[in-house]
Amino acid sequence: MSDNKSKFNEESPKNVVGGKAVKPSAWRKLMAKKWAAPSAFLAAAAIIVTLMWLYGGAGETSDKPASTTVDATQGVTDEQTQDEVTPSDNDKMIAKSEGELMQWPADKSQLDVVAPYYDVQSSSETRAAALIQTYDNKFIPNMGIDLGKNDVAFDVKAALSGVVTVAEKNPINGNVVQIKHANGLVTVYNSLSNVQVKVGQDVKQGDVIAKAGRDELEKDLGVHLHFEVRKDGKPMNPQALIEAAASTEAQ
Repeated sequence: MSDNKSKFNEESPKNVVGGKAVKPSAWRKLMAKKWAAPSAFLAAAAIIVTLMWLYGGAGETSDKPASTTVDATQGVTDEQTQDEVTPSDNDKMIAKSEGELMQWPADKSQLDVVAPYYDVQSSSETRAAALIQTYDNKFIPNMGIDLGKNDVAFDVKAALSGVVTVAEKNPINGNVVQIKHANGLVTVYNSLSNVQVKVGQDVKQGDVIAKAGRDELEKDLGVHLHFEVRKDGKPMNPQALIEAAASTEAQ
């Protein structure tokens, strides 16, 4: 009897001292396959990415109006920036713009509109011309107009009197200047070179603030000026405003 028991124990392989081997489960057999570990890793990664997408606010919409100007260097809104950098003694220059008619920010007789404002009511051809291809191969509507000709630099002027609230280098839009005016109006000048103004400075309508330059977002346009107008943060068609102002002045 003892010999049989001893023989039984000898025939029973052990994986732990003093314990008998356990028959491999189906899961272990599956994981032993060469392809099993990479597949499991990819499946786990897909689940993690999905959860991050769901809980990271995917599908949320923003009330902030569209703009071609990409804010890649600031963590505050235009309104916050303006309130912080605009001293009270600049109010007179801001008020001065209320009686002015908006002018072209450059000598339009020497320039072309190389990219129009995206107007949903315009023709399909015009809308197509107003789409900008971004650095990540997406298309966004042009919320301003772009002026240029023959890849030549030209003077950029203040379209209205006001106070400079932004003067900075943006990795996407190039050198950027923003000027605050009366009635919630802000004019935006992108793709600049040789900027001649600084934050908090008063500027009069027609003052030279910079020269046209280049930017990363619209590098295919070469040397140009990207010009936007916003009222209470919402983009407006600059060309329509300037032409309406010129028509009023002519009457």
